[in-house]
Amino acid sequence: MKELEFNVYGMMCAGCENRVKNALKTVDGVKEVYASHEENKVKVVLDKEVDETVIKEKIEDIGYEVK
Repeated sequence: MKELEFNVYGMMCAGCENRVKNALKTVDGVKEVYASHEENKVKVVLDKEVDETVIKEKIEDIGYEVK
């Protein structure tokens, strides 16, 4: 399994964290998602190869900034 970590800005609460988690769980290959609005971090556990760009775009599509 592979893990990716992103700095994500704009999450303000647990609801934002859940929004990110739910969006990323729709990506084929994403097994688990951990999000922290306090640390501005999102960690994704993959069970197969997924292009990082796909994950970044999914986060940006719902209104958050990835750096």
